[in-house]
Formats: sequence, C-alpha cells, structure tokens
Amino acid sequence: MKSDNSIQSTRNSCERMETISNHLWAVRNITNELSKPLSAEDQCIQSMSDASPTKWHLAHTTWFFETFVLKPLVFDYTAFNEDYGYLFNSYYEQMGPRHERSKRGLLSRPSLSDVYRYRQHVEDALKKFLKTQSLNLPQALDLIELGIHHEQQHQELLLTDIKHVFSCNPLKPQYHEYELCSSKNASKLDWVTDEGGLQEIGHSGNSFAFDCEKPRHNVWLEPFQLATRPVTNKEFLEFILAGGYKRPELWLSDGWAACQKNDWQAPLYWESSDGRHWNAFTLSGLYPLDPHSSVCHISFFEADAYARWAGKRLPTEEEWEVIAAPLKRSGNFSGNGMYHPESSYKDGIQQVFGDVWEWTASAYRPYPGYSPEQGAVGEYNGKFMSNQMVLRGGSCVTPEGHIRSTYRNFFYPQNRWQFSGVRLADSIPNG
Repeated sequence: MKSDNSIQSTRNSCERMETISNHLWAVRNITNELSKPLSAEDQCIQSMSDASPTKWHLAHTTWFFETFVLKPLVFDYTAFNEDYGYLFNSYYEQMGPRHERSKRGLLSRPSLSDVYRYRQHVEDALKKFLKTQSLNLPQALDLIELGIHHEQQHQELLLTDIKHVFSCNPLKPQYHEYELCSSKNASKLDWVTDEGGLQEIGHSGNSFAFDCEKPRHNVWLEPFQLATRPVTNKEFLEFILAGGYKRPELWLSDGWAACQKNDWQAPLYWESSDGRHWNAFTLSGLYPLDPHSSVCHISFFEADAYARWAGKRLPTEEEWEVIAAPLKRSGNFSGNGMYHPESSYKDGIQQVFGDVWEWTASAYRPYPGYSPEQGAVGEYNGKFMSNQMVLRGGSCVTPEGHIRSTYRNFFYPQNRWQFSGVRLADSIPNG
C-alpha cells in the first residue's frame, strides 16, 4: 500500500504535468497566432543580422523541444527531418554545427507549410509523451517549462524582428490594424526614495526563473531615488533639440563612436523632414509621434547620454529590483494587442512592468554563487555574460506571464531594435 507521502507526491506530479501541459499548448498556439497576419514572403525576410525571419522563429522554438526533450528522453521518437538540427540550432555549440546566423534569410526551404508541419509533428509527439508515466517525466517537465519560457522570448523577438522588416519597406506596411490614439498627458515626473543599506535581490522559491536570476544574495545600496515613470518622447525630443546627438561630452566613448558611425540623430523608427514634426513607425504603420508615450527603441548609449544631459544617471539593476519587487506585476503587455508603449498618466510609480524595457547601468554578469545548468542547456544564459548590459521590466511585446521583478534581459549597448527605453535614477548625498 502506498504511503500518504507517496500518494501526495504522485498527485503533485500529476497536477504539475497538467499545469505545464496547458501552458505549453497555450503558448504554442499564441506563437501560431502571431504569425498569422504575415504572408509566407513576410516570414522569410531577415532585415539585419541581429534579427531572424518569422519562419525561423517558428522552427527554432520547435527544434528546442525536439532536441532537448524528445530526442534524449523518448526512445521511439522519429525526427521530422534530421537536417533541421543544422538549420535551426541557434547558438548551442554542444549540439553541433549550425547554419550561419546572418544568413537565415536565405532559407527559402523548408517552406512555411513544412515548418508548420514540423511544429505539428513535434507537438503530437509531446502530447503522446505527456500521457505516459515515464520515469523521464520529471526531467522532461523541467525542460518543457524552460522551453515554454524560451518560446515566449521568441514571441517577443518575432514582433520586434518583423517591425524592423516592415520598417525597411517603403510602403510602411502594417503588421496589424490598431488605432493608436494620442496618449493622455504624461504625469509629472516624480521620485521614489530608498534609504539603501543591506538588501536582497535575485530569485528564490520554486516558481520558474532562468538560472541567471539566481541565487538570491545580499547587496549594499547607498541611498538613491528612482523616477516614477520612464522618459517620454517629448522629453527625449528636448534632448535632440538641445543638440544631444552632436555633443560628444554627453556620450561614453564607445557610444559616441557608434553614434557617429551609424549617423544616429533620433531613436530608431523616428522620421522627420524638417526636424520639428516627427512621425514614428509602429506595428500599426506610420503615426505622428505621441509626445506623452514612453520613448523606446534607444540604445544603452542613448539612454546614458540622455541621463547625463538631464543631470541624472541610469539605475543599477539592484536599485531597480529593490523598488520593483513589492509592486504588482501589471501593465501594457503583448496580450493587450497594442504592441506600442503608452503614457504614464497616473500618480505614483508607474510602468515598472510592460511598455518599455528599461536600460540599467549594470553589466550582465553572474551573481555571487551562480552556476549554469549542466549540459547544452547551460549555454542558454551563462556564456553571454560579457559586453552586454542588463534591461529590466518587460515591454509592450512581452507576454505578461513571462516577466517578474528578478528577470534579467540583456543586450549589447548599441542595440536599438528592441522596445527599450529609460527610467532615470539619482544618488542622494550622505548627510
């Protein structure tokens, strides 16, 4: 006869399997829905080496489940096409050679219909596996949960990448129809004060988090202030009109070099014929620039230069997390279907989650005691802890259930095609 502990363990395992299974199918369906407004031609284009075609995102997220769950854990699994391992591996060196990242847009074959069949093949195999009582099931559930959050990251990338693709088209096509009305007037910028001292950051508990969010650890903070909202388009336009893109004293050396090399004169997707009237390209097409919504599509270098011009600085990720941790996780996420930042028009601290990713002054590096996962999945985060900067909070194209106060996003400081903005911070002198 089974003990009460054994029965409870089995019940917990079944409940977890059902929860993860339901989450898996919901996320996979959302990815398919995000691709539906796009033609087969749209889904083949790669507009720059940092971006990937939509079709590749559909296939790569499928390859992840096939490679890390089905092939190693299901003894009778038959691959849909063995060549897909070479085509749709992203950066996992331990999984063998792969197609060059900058040439993903040359993959006219397999066809889009073949990629959808690939997705269905893998999903059918996952459904069959999840109905078994395999000894591999607990390990599989951990990997499936990782794959779910991996796919949500690619849902965000799908939207950011297709926005860049469409921005390169002279017709300025719409990804979807959404009437972007002018936002309400942004609230007055105010400050939240923290006295600093010894505090804790990082993930703890049994809920999902990426390995780079762990372990929880102590940090020492000096007294600081964090702005109650992100910087708006109107405020950033003042920086432009004050010659912000022409004043090297405001920029880090590498930032000034990037600004000159790439001829930056405004955030990505801003357009103006006279320097006074501005439009911004959105996933709903070209619109007059909304002065009250949060500025986005700026690099770390631009965020840092703006902060210096404003007489402030960027927050560290530790400062950001200490303020964000007790706040409710609500905001403008991808599920709203707007895919564009709004304004902060309420009092108090706003838009900590959603709308725009917020650059921090922190380099992406391991926490004290950090250890990457074993095996190829250990390449997921740890090996990128060099020359990148941390962003926090999520954006208007981030799935809401994917974000948390400990989530660490990271990009190179010159990257601009993400929905990245800036929230100011300031130090409080001692005494």
